[in-house]
Parts: sequence; structure tokens; C-alpha cells
Amino acid sequence: MKIALVIFDRFTDLDLFLPWDLLNRVRSVAGVEDWQVKIVGTKDTHVSDAGLPIQTMGTIDELQEMDAVLFTSGVLVPELIQDTEYMARLKLAPDRQWIGSMCSGALILAALGLLDGKEATTYPTRRKLLEKMNVKVVAQDFVSDGRIATAAGCLAAQQLAEWVIASAIGPKVAAQVLRTIQPVGKGL
Repeated sequence: MKIALVIFDRFTDLDLFLPWDLLNRVRSVAGVEDWQVKIVGTKDTHVSDAGLPIQTMGTIDELQEMDAVLFTSGVLVPELIQDTEYMARLKLAPDRQWIGSMCSGALILAALGLLDGKEATTYPTRRKLLEKMNVKVVAQDFVSDGRIATAAGCLAAQQLAEWVIASAIGPKVAAQVLRTIQPVGKGL
């Protein structure tokens, strides 16, 4: 299983780090050796909104090879979806890939036509923009429709990671992974 977490300049930190951590726990929790998680972007290093430089492990040109692709969010996403060169490089296969987004990352999915006429969620500050893109926006933390999912609010990254894990190898493993992050007395 190959998973890509897509970042860009001024991405939201938690939208990368929470799914990164949860998705990488699959190897230790379930012993799945061929489980790979990569951070990809357009440059060798992207700087988060909090100013943290993050080195990428590949480029967005590899997305078509992935089994799952998750887009982070960030303040520059509305500008990013206007970049025709960037958007043209996002080669996805929704018939065989699990594709998801965090908060404003839903704008990328909508710009690619993956949310046309569907329900989705996003951060409240991006709601009107997403609605203008032929998407029915609902006030929920997580929405999935087949192989496409959107999450809203940084901590909803937990649901997005759980969805990928459950879809790829089952809800039992997803629940095992989530138990490892529960507060003491809640899951262990």
C-alpha cells in the first residue's frame, strides 16, 4: 500500500503530522510490511504555515502510482487551485485510489471535479468558496462517498486516516491504530 500526503507552501501543520503519525503506526500495530507513507510536493522542502520546513520524499508527479492520496490544507489553497500548471500535474485515478482532503484541501478535490454534485465538508472559512464549485457543503467533521473523502477541522485528520486504514486493510486494524493514541484510560 502506497500513500501520499500532499503538501505545499504554508500547509497546515497538524493536517500533515496527525495523519502521518497515524498512518505510519499501521506497520507496528498490524505488522504490515509493505505499507508506505510518503510526503510529496513540488519542491524538495515546503514550509508550513507555522514556519517549519518539511523535506518531501517525492513529487506530486508520483500521485498516479499511489493507492491513496491525501491533500493537506493551507491558507494558499485558493491561489493554488488557480495555478493551471500545478493542477495539471495532479494525475489521480478515483476509480482505484482512495482520495481525501483536510479542510481547504477540499477545494483541490473540487477543482479536479471529484466533488461535483456531491456532499463534502471543509473548514468554515472556505465553505462559500467550495459551494461555488458545485459542491453541497455540510457542517460535519468527515464525509465520505465511495473512494472520496473530506474532513474538516484539524483533529478530523484522525477520521481521514481511519478511513484510509479501514478501506485498505479493515476496520479492526483502524480501531487498533486509533486505540494507540487515546488518552490513558480511554482505549488502552
